[in-house]
Amino acid sequence: MSLKRWLYRGGRPNAIAKVINKGWASFHSLGLFPNYMVTLEVMGRRSGKLISFPLAMVVVDGERHLVSMLGEEANWVRNLKAAGGKANLRHGISEKVLLEEVEVNQRAKIIKAYLQIAPGARPHIPVDKDTSIVEFEKIASKIPVYKVSINKL
Repeated sequence: MSLKRWLYRGGRPNAIAKVINKGWASFHSLGLFPNYMVTLEVMGRRSGKLISFPLAMVVVDGERHLVSMLGEEANWVRNLKAAGGKANLRHGISEKVLLEEVEVNQRAKIIKAYLQIAPGARPHIPVDKDTSIVEFEKIASKIPVYKVSINKL
């Protein structure tokens, strides 16, 4: 089992992964890394506290997207759904965003582009980053993808 899969065994971060994620979320939010390394801040569905998650954001066809490498059960996905898609995105600046789930039939090319920029996600998504788009279509229903829009409310 690879280290990255061990850190997220059972689809959830273990204690070590939580510490690492907290550190990366802090760095990403400062805006020091490439602009696709972002911190998503969303209200916790149980705690009511603002929770930060380090993520890689991919741009496809001029639109920004966030992909859940751990699927539907990832904490940030569950918190986001409870928050009605409302969140903050940080990379040097903070912006209020609305995340809307992308239809399954539109996810394959986004997931493929995501794996090109997010090597840490590769052990969690069961297709090779260089495989055909057809293979990504087969797993698209299991990998949530969200379009990032400015929240104007």
